[in-house]
Amino acid sequence: MASIDRAKSSGYFSRSWMLYVMLALPVAFFGLFRYVPMTNIVVAFKDYNIFQGVWSSGSPWVGFKWFERAFASRDFWNALRNTLWLNFLDLIVGFPAPIILALLLNELVFKRFKKLTQTIIYLPHFLSWIIVSSIATRLLAPSTGVVNIFLVNNLGIGPIDFLMEKAKWVMTYIVFGVWKEMGWGTIIYLAAITGINPELYEAAEVDGAGRWRKLWNVTLPGIRPTIVVLLIMNIGRILGIELDRPYTMMNNIVIEVADVISTLVYRVGIRSFQYSLTAAIGLFQSLVCVVFLVAANSLAKKFGERGIW
Repeated sequence: MASIDRAKSSGYFSRSWMLYVMLALPVAFFGLFRYVPMTNIVVAFKDYNIFQGVWSSGSPWVGFKWFERAFASRDFWNALRNTLWLNFLDLIVGFPAPIILALLLNELVFKRFKKLTQTIIYLPHFLSWIIVSSIATRLLAPSTGVVNIFLVNNLGIGPIDFLMEKAKWVMTYIVFGVWKEMGWGTIIYLAAITGINPELYEAAEVDGAGRWRKLWNVTLPGIRPTIVVLLIMNIGRILGIELDRPYTMMNNIVIEVADVISTLVYRVGIRSFQYSLTAAIGLFQSLVCVVFLVAANSLAKKFGERGIW
């Protein structure tokens, strides 16, 4: 009893109580506003009336009506195809880019030059897609763009309309996406490289390994778990795509290859006030992403990797 009294007098119980409250509040807030109502799921199965509310009789249950309407729409299947295709190209081209860049930066000897290079390649990540699309428009303009002026004056090619031809628009979309996010993605891989035991490199040098052999036999195996985890997460987002990137770079001429699920939801669902259709498409998108995530994680475990869980 004396020890309990001393603990009370020292403020131990008050500090513990405050700690429990600090831990419980975020959990309660997250659970209350993210899981309990589940309004996004409910709206997908109702004829939602924004003035009546989700749970009122003014928003009746309609079952799978909005899913059937979405699946019967040609625009939906076109947007689904474009989303899968653009994300697949992003995965093929954009995923290895930060790995290669991190390996190159790790091989730089001069620390000042390395830090300067890292700072420069990180900067595009902090630019909004509004600015990036403006840069793309200025650089790739058919008559006044720097790229076309160089092609015409030095190589005798062009001018090429990169943003008005479908195939070239897809190429431009991928290139600018890689340029914007490649530097930021190297942060994780550089951190993983620093966690490799230096004794492994010393042992490789004793065995006569050069820089290439150390890169192939020490560095890459050392960051392989990080690569696998990020690959699984990217595969899980194969059907998810942000609105700002395609919306700011697309135009009416290339809409056949540029219209993705996010732009379709904004154009058909939000602007036309069809919130139930938007919720149905979003729910379908989330379910497919979960399937891809689980499949990728299971496949990684079959190949002996740890996976995400």
